[in-house]
Amino acid sequence: MTTPPLMPVPGSERFNGRPLAPEELRARISPSLALHEVPADAVADIDPLTYEVIRHRIWSITDEMGETLKKMSGSPGVTEANDFDFAICDEFGQEVQVGLYNTGLVASMDLAIYWILQHRSGNPGIEPGDMFLTNDPWVGGGLHQNDTAIIAPIFVDGELFGWTSAICHLIDLGGAKPGSADLTAHDVFTEATPTPPIKLVRGGEIQADVLDAFLRRSRMPHHVQLDLWAKISANQVGQRRLLALVDRYGANTVKAVMKRMMDDAERRLRNRLNEIPDGTWSSVGYMEQAAVGDRGLHKIALTLTKTGDRMTFDFTGTDPQVGMINCPYSGMRAGVMFALLPILAGDIPWSVGGLMRCFDLVSDEGTINNASYPAAIGWAPVSSAWATSNLVAECMGRMLDTSGELRPRAQAVCTGSFDIVTLAGVDQHGLPSVTILFDAMAGGYGAQPDRDGADTAGILPIPMGRAPDAEMQEFLAPYLVLWRREEIDSGGPGQFRGGLSISACLVPHGTPAPLGGAFSANGKARAESNGLAGGLPGGPGYDVVVRDTDVAALLQAGTIPADLDELGGTLDVVQNRSELLIGLGDAVFIHPGGGGGYGDPLLRTPGLVADDVRDGKVSAQAAHSVYGVVLDGDGEVDRSATDKRRGEIRSERIGDNLAEMAADGGHTGTPLDANLSLRPDGEGAAVTCRHCDTQLGAWGADLTDGVVVRDEAVLDAVPGTRTDAGTYVEEDVVFRSYRCPGCATQLRAEIVPSREPAVMR
Repeated sequence: MTTPPLMPVPGSERFNGRPLAPEELRARISPSLALHEVPADAVADIDPLTYEVIRHRIWSITDEMGETLKKMSGSPGVTEANDFDFAICDEFGQEVQVGLYNTGLVASMDLAIYWILQHRSGNPGIEPGDMFLTNDPWVGGGLHQNDTAIIAPIFVDGELFGWTSAICHLIDLGGAKPGSADLTAHDVFTEATPTPPIKLVRGGEIQADVLDAFLRRSRMPHHVQLDLWAKISANQVGQRRLLALVDRYGANTVKAVMKRMMDDAERRLRNRLNEIPDGTWSSVGYMEQAAVGDRGLHKIALTLTKTGDRMTFDFTGTDPQVGMINCPYSGMRAGVMFALLPILAGDIPWSVGGLMRCFDLVSDEGTINNASYPAAIGWAPVSSAWATSNLVAECMGRMLDTSGELRPRAQAVCTGSFDIVTLAGVDQHGLPSVTILFDAMAGGYGAQPDRDGADTAGILPIPMGRAPDAEMQEFLAPYLVLWRREEIDSGGPGQFRGGLSISACLVPHGTPAPLGGAFSANGKARAESNGLAGGLPGGPGYDVVVRDTDVAALLQAGTIPADLDELGGTLDVVQNRSELLIGLGDAVFIHPGGGGGYGDPLLRTPGLVADDVRDGKVSAQAAHSVYGVVLDGDGEVDRSATDKRRGEIRSERIGDNLAEMAADGGHTGTPLDANLSLRPDGEGAAVTCRHCDTQLGAWGADLTDGVVVRDEAVLDAVPGTRTDAGTYVEEDVVFRSYRCPGCATQLRAEIVPSREPAVMR
């Protein structure tokens, strides 16, 4: 995509929130602001019982804050989909505890507080009863402008004790398009305006002028106001409960527990990292279509290096910022935390301030996932931030696969993109309506080394996310849901199958006028949910608008259509970034991709494939062509025909000169994943195939020359693919597999532009 270069805005760098050590931050805070601090020995001296009681009480406070926001909010994203979160922080803004909701929303709350301490402690000051509002993602606190945070200081005896925060997506904050994300944007000035931290509440009183100035931007001000009040109330609940805890145990004791929580989280994660062999893993992903009218692929690159108890996420090689698919530094950081928290730290308390001490970020400014102002970032969470998390999840999964103890935690990439659709128009009450479809919350989870990925189980960034109730959707918005179901073949094939994802179909209902639809999703030309250890990616996403359907006549006749073929009309395939008019006789079908598979599909137990076919999770065609399983007329496995078919597929992969596979399914050596082992080789180590003992290359080197690499058409190789990549992008996109030259086991699989050099590292 060729666009005019963005004009730099002198002075905008002042709003770049970045991590700071407490010692450095302390020197930048106004001396008029007294901080409550405790000495290190107080942290070490906390007795175990007191520590556990207070720690669990702090955890429960975040839950209570969440319940408060849900009960007061009028946003379906909050009440139905759990797209919100909270953080309790220490006096410096380090995150002591975050909620199990949208983890990206609080991955940079500390950055926003660091900024407030530096730029607001002197003027206008930070006082008891204050609350700051911000929706500036460059500052921190959220990923894009719709993520509006309310951040509140807590004072004890005149000293700044800590902070609470509440954040959720607000439905519309102005800009050129309803919902505030402009799919044609080339800079931030046609999107919602970023607001650096301002005092919305001063001394316990909401400032009417600040509130009015913020609400005036919105097409739905009453809706936004209700959400702001809900976040203010959630902060008030959190502060009351924390101050009651201080009254009971004393400020020094509670603060010492807060510091200890972060220290313990750091210690546990460092211990875990020490259990993993040192190494380097890399992956490349692509954003499709940078804006409406673009047909390009835009690269995000990651190299993960683990040395001792520390990780480095290096995004060098990522393409420059372009169009509206960018995210600022806060989004890149969120992408790391999206994957790190559930995969690597799922059983470690989420004291994020401690966990984030265990890694470094390396990135060039002005790139897709570290965009400089005034880049367009309106859909940052569901574009480059999410794409970043896919690469982190893949590299982290491969890293964990090298550790015998931690291998069960390895997980292929989950649903690789949020298929976001904004519908705007007139609702059934004759009032303006802007609604986001949250059905894509029911995505497929990635497979693991010992189990299938969960079907329609959710999405990695929001552990407690959920698809909204269909009847509540119809109550709140002017449309009728025809179906929501799991889609066959949407889970990535593998020895263990990736989870299936949802599809949903709806039609306008109760509205006098057509709806404006804004569609934005990645992973249509190439699936974003890569598998592990030779597992295939999940099926790519697919959206269509069916024009001039027969739905009205079918419903009148008492028939509820249950498939695209039954709707009548004509299919209009929706591009990744698209703005369309949805007529009263049209239907909208959305289908995000599923989870990636784990292991070569030819290693899957045939009986499990037969069960999947019987349950409508895998098609008979995919069972035969990808899994090599032949079923008889009763749907049972034909053992001899299956053995023959699997042998044919292996021969098709590398030729007829096949090495014998071990009867026990594995050879000696230190396992690196389901297919690879590590053996001593002179002064170094060699990577060998676990199934046939073929040596593939040296540990740490590129193994490409030692394996068989094949490129195939995606339509032929990946089940669930409904249309050619050329529908969306100009470049040739291929399914690339890396195979053992001895036994033909599939060692790795990916979907990449044909120009991308083959690398197996």
